[in-house]
Amino acid sequence: MQLKIKTLSQNNILIGLALLTMLLVFYSSALASDPVIMEENFKIKDLEKIKLKVKVGEKITLPSQLKVELQQGITAQFPVVWDETADLIYREKGNYQIKGKLKIQNYPDPLIEQRADPFIYKHQDGYYYFTASYPEYDRIILRRSKTIAGLKDAEEKVIWWKHQEKEMSKHIWAPELHFINGKWYIYFAASRTDAIWAIRQYVLENDSANPLQGEWKEKGKLKMNFEEFTLDATSFTHQNQRYLVWAQKKYGDSNLYIAKLKTPWQIEGKQRLIAEPIYSWERKGFNVNEGAAVIKKGNKIFITYSASATDANYSVGLLTADQDSNLLDPDSWSKYDKAIFKSSKLTEQFGPGHNSFTVDENGNEILVYHARSYKKINGDPLYDPNRHTRVQRIFWDQNNNPVFGIPGYKIEGDRGVVAEITVE
Repeated sequence: MQLKIKTLSQNNILIGLALLTMLLVFYSSALASDPVIMEENFKIKDLEKIKLKVKVGEKITLPSQLKVELQQGITAQFPVVWDETADLIYREKGNYQIKGKLKIQNYPDPLIEQRADPFIYKHQDGYYYFTASYPEYDRIILRRSKTIAGLKDAEEKVIWWKHQEKEMSKHIWAPELHFINGKWYIYFAASRTDAIWAIRQYVLENDSANPLQGEWKEKGKLKMNFEEFTLDATSFTHQNQRYLVWAQKKYGDSNLYIAKLKTPWQIEGKQRLIAEPIYSWERKGFNVNEGAAVIKKGNKIFITYSASATDANYSVGLLTADQDSNLLDPDSWSKYDKAIFKSSKLTEQFGPGHNSFTVDENGNEILVYHARSYKKINGDPLYDPNRHTRVQRIFWDQNNNPVFGIPGYKIEGDRGVVAEITVE
């Protein structure tokens, strides 16, 4: 973990020793709360034991979910399918067993081919909405489905095309769909044909109930406090305040910034730098922090981000802040010093990154990301089209840190469960 230590102009030795002791205690605590980083598949170590006592003739209700222990102290709830689904009523005293099996969701892998920088949003209408970078970088697409798996074969609609010249005419990248104050907004990056690397952030608006319908209006460029290469904006609300987090270059490096939003297309006040590519794993090929996504758990706010070049070195890192801290204060954010999600030879998924988050049909958090199925790339990896959209469930460790596992992980171990019932 990155520790931010401020220098104090203090000559008193006793105070200095006290401060040193406090720092050592803090450092130990910080290490203890570092997230679990997986190098292998998840393994089922233990299942919740179900033991019920009922009276003769009393209806038996079996749990729909069971607690499962994975390695490194990770626990999670999984749905269970019981062999007997009819009304369970025993007319005689005795001991009985009912068998079942854990239901572990296996999503199509990949979920959607050749769609990078994926974003899935579950709306209050019950639909999942999907958007992502199109390989030609010339359009913005949307899909929707009642299930995550259904997005694979859902009809895809182009809701906006690039301009022929000038602004928004080149490199249409990383759209995100957000529902804010009753309207739909899409944040996306774009450049110009006469300056293809002059990437800037833009906003579209739609007041239709269904974002695949209605008119998408251009709200223009999202102006930052300084003009420079800018992309990958995401928005979130915390304690009734809406924020924007994005990547922007300064002195050649791509850094992460945060600001309050005045409107969905205007930042308020000064943007604040909260992360720079300072570790070696963030500086392979290019010095990059980009592709931010926000998730909350307990009293923590997490920002994931992607780092390094978009080849097999592409990896995901993690920032964290206390929920009651000032999110505009850079000192509120701590960065873990290792990648928490990276290429895996075991599953043959390479360059995982630019993730977003959604929830499944049971309310469990889902990681949405892209990755390739091969390591070697001919030419510029930016123009290799085979970054496929993939999804997998997130788990949480004992300190409420997210555990992503390896990309494309499997859950190994016996999934059979038994309910022991005593009828008295």
